[in-house]
Amino acid sequence: MTPDASFPPFLVGYPPLTPVTDAAPVADFDTGYHPPLSRKPLPATGAWREGDDPGERQFADLGPLPLELGGTIPVTLAFETWGTLAPDGSNAILLCHALTGDSHATSRDGTDGWWHDIVGPGKAIDTERWFVVCPNVLGGCQGSTGPASTAPDGKPWGSRFPEITIRDMCAAEKLLADRLGVRCWALIAGASFGGCRVMEWAASYPDMCAAIAVLVAGPATTAEQIAYQKTQNQAIALDPAFNGGDYYHLPDGAGPHRGLGLARELAHITYRSPLELHQRFGRTPQAGEDPLAGGRYAVSSYLDHHAYKLAARFDANSYLTISQSMITHDIGRGRGGTRAVVAALTMPALVVAVDSDRLFYPSDMAQLAAALPGARPLRTVVSEYGHDGFLIENDQVTAILGEFLDDLGLRALPAPARQMQ
Repeated sequence: MTPDASFPPFLVGYPPLTPVTDAAPVADFDTGYHPPLSRKPLPATGAWREGDDPGERQFADLGPLPLELGGTIPVTLAFETWGTLAPDGSNAILLCHALTGDSHATSRDGTDGWWHDIVGPGKAIDTERWFVVCPNVLGGCQGSTGPASTAPDGKPWGSRFPEITIRDMCAAEKLLADRLGVRCWALIAGASFGGCRVMEWAASYPDMCAAIAVLVAGPATTAEQIAYQKTQNQAIALDPAFNGGDYYHLPDGAGPHRGLGLARELAHITYRSPLELHQRFGRTPQAGEDPLAGGRYAVSSYLDHHAYKLAARFDANSYLTISQSMITHDIGRGRGGTRAVVAALTMPALVVAVDSDRLFYPSDMAQLAAALPGARPLRTVVSEYGHDGFLIENDQVTAILGEFLDDLGLRALPAPARQMQ
């Protein structure tokens, strides 16, 4: 493939794709909204902006939110819902998306979304039985208040956006629950960064969590996970085009897409497994390129492709904001320590590991399942894809979630009688 001079050399995984790069599964499984990859050159931010197509998003203006680290911020959350809320509000499920995910867990027609094989009529999370809510996280860039959003002075927040924590994100979602009339979630489920929010929800609002499902996540980040996130953040901050976080005025092609792309490449290595990379790519050169003459190996093209795709749909400041919240994640902060808080979470819990995960190790998931008083025995997804197995092995996840809901007696109840207003 002949490189296009309009693209920076670092980001070369653009259409037309090569057979190796295009080999399945190459999708970004953690997002439901997929902008076209023909956008040239890359925008300064891939954030959803006011005036863009809202898709199936709804928006809730929730007013000022006091932040854990001080100050307040006016909050709007983008969210999506499926199903009908019962008259007593007892059939609500909250879904928490992954780090670069969004509110689009599934679509109204069930054909797309990051968990569309699991959420929908007759599926594991049956929207004929459940009222399912998935918000875009505070600090994100797909419709919720974040660094790319307009501040009260009419300009993007940019570098002025305050540091927020996962505790703040859950507090914003609590306001959304109040607005929707949900007094207690029948289940809160999430994986990876989303699973960390599930843990914080359970610690902050235990009376609102009838049951939790934590997939490949933990109650506090480990030193290794902090190291991974710190390195990714540095990749963005050291991009000269980042401009300290104030880059929204820059023209297309001049934003911090190199740093954001590199952060994605570093992260993606932790999301996949050595076995998959070896089996899919080995030391195969990229088609038409010679690694001994400045060309790439196929695995390099694969990473470049994911870098390009994230830069087209995400915002560098949001990546930093959310990543920093992962670094500081600890449900025991100010509450007597992580172990004490975990031991106090008595609601029924499902803990899921992926056997090839090298970000949230199966041994750590086993320890969490053993420490949660209400946890069922650890369930393990078998996958060659590593951490991303929770988004790829949908048949296994469907069976595990379905069995958990059956165990709780929650799939045999009648469907709600009234439509959400």
